[in-house]
Amino acid sequence: MTKPTLKQSHGPAFTRILSVGAARGDLTVPNEDLVGPIDSSDEWIQQRTGIISRTRASRDVNAIDLAVVAATEAIEKSGIDPKLIDAVIVATISNGRQTPSMAAVLADKVGANPAAAYDINAACAGYAYAVAQADSLIRTGVAHYALVVGAEKLSDLVDPTDRSISFLLGDGAGAVVIGPSDYPGISSTVWGSDGSKAGAIQMNHTLQEYHRGESEWPTLRQEGQTVFRWAVWDMAKVAKQALEAAGVTSEDLAAFIPHQANMRIIDEFAKLLKLPESVVIARDIATTGNTSSASIPLATHTLLAEHPELSGGLALQIGFGAGLVFGAQVVVLP
Repeated sequence: MTKPTLKQSHGPAFTRILSVGAARGDLTVPNEDLVGPIDSSDEWIQQRTGIISRTRASRDVNAIDLAVVAATEAIEKSGIDPKLIDAVIVATISNGRQTPSMAAVLADKVGANPAAAYDINAACAGYAYAVAQADSLIRTGVAHYALVVGAEKLSDLVDPTDRSISFLLGDGAGAVVIGPSDYPGISSTVWGSDGSKAGAIQMNHTLQEYHRGESEWPTLRQEGQTVFRWAVWDMAKVAKQALEAAGVTSEDLAAFIPHQANMRIIDEFAKLLKLPESVVIARDIATTGNTSSASIPLATHTLLAEHPELSGGLALQIGFGAGLVFGAQVVVLP
């Protein structure tokens, strides 16, 4: 008897990012508003991070609200009927509910039911991870169009007296629609993790400890110097590997869009990659802050608004953060 052969789906050879949408917190929080509890100064924060102010959301605005605004803009700009979107991936570490996923709620709110929908927790590399997954889902024929969103309300995870990370964080969401393409628009992704350094960026308590009354509300903490060294030296190597995987060099780039973790890290990146002056570098952190998974799409949105001539050019994007995790790829800007 002949064994039955499973049918396999096949999609287009290539994909690309069709559009970008963004939503930032409705509040602008300058350094002066945060320096008291950490016994610091505006000058100290600017020197260490390059941040002048950050956007944060009001108490009644949640990450899902920001995600809806960003996703709606991306869908409208793409010209794609939301009913054709059959995969919704949300990268987040700040969903206020363990379940259901933010993605499932988002899919319904933007008219993409019954799309497959799920959240991923890869911290500041979450967007790069989600782009890699959307690209693969479409090219294997599992999805036709995908909505990828990085959405965070990190102000809910902040201890205002913490000097390690609290003053870095902002709120926002960035979204892209990814679809089939006649040419390669998303390169192979270089990604990975190093759980041996999990303690470098983590919550200081678990939810179980909080519910048992054994701790205060869990908030984010980081070992600044450990993270800085890892981000600069190890991630510069990953960025170079991503260029090699894409078959391009730094001279071919129109833009460099790293995770907006720290301005000093971004500047060191540029030096180690020997980026030519023609490459526009995203520095959205100055007025948005570190928005984790939302930072790359938010920075992309700003970059395209300020430099529309970059459309169609190549951008190297790299995310890195808690886990420790990392992901990088070269994309054609929409």
